Amino acid sequence: MAVVRLSIELSRIAVVVALLASGSSSPARAQEPAPTTKPRIELETALGAIVLELEPERAPETTANFLRYVDERLFAGASFYRVVRDDNQPDSPVRIDVVQAGLGFDDGPRPLPPIAHESTAATGLRHLDGTVSMARAAPGTASSEIFICVGDQPELDFGGLRNPDGQGFAAFGRVLHGMEVVRRIHGLAADGQLLVEPVAIVAVRRAP
Repeated sequence: MAVVRLSIELSRIAVVVALLASGSSSPARAQEPAPTTKPRIELETALGAIVLELEPERAPETTANFLRYVDERLFAGASFYRVVRDDNQPDSPVRIDVVQAGLGFDDGPRPLPPIAHESTAATGLRHLDGTVSMARAAPGTASSEIFICVGDQPELDFGGLRNPDGQGFAAFGRVLHGMEVVRRIHGLAADGQLLVEPVAIVAVRRAP
């Protein structure tokens, strides 16, 4: 028994010596990837706050454009001004539900030039409930106007039928908090698709 115990102790000593020689007293752990921090933006509206979480890795150009508007304080005077729902798109064969915000329908030039279109086929994002995306005319014309999906809207993805060109719209984030505010805006009185009383965006800032 003494011989067995001595053999065990010698084995333990050999393990300790080997660990000390390698500079470690415990088995090495696999390095965990650093968590990615997605930018968050707070839209403080007259009806409450809406917090967006953006996707700079998946939609880099669209996200960078939106952040320029935020950081350079170019959304001064912005509002939620348009709602699209069943009762105000009678002539559309493809129905959607969204609320739209930005600087409005002024025909003047936007503060920043339009950006290239990042389709959902390229980004892998989808127009789900709470997705934030860019409003546009032709591909490559998006600038300052955004919309938020109320419910899933697959017809706004690449290949969807809402837009005749089939390119869909450029999703670049989602609502993290405040969908109740979005839904409240979606139900406000409208003249056609324009809100009778637009909902002012009092402040736009990066959220902690």
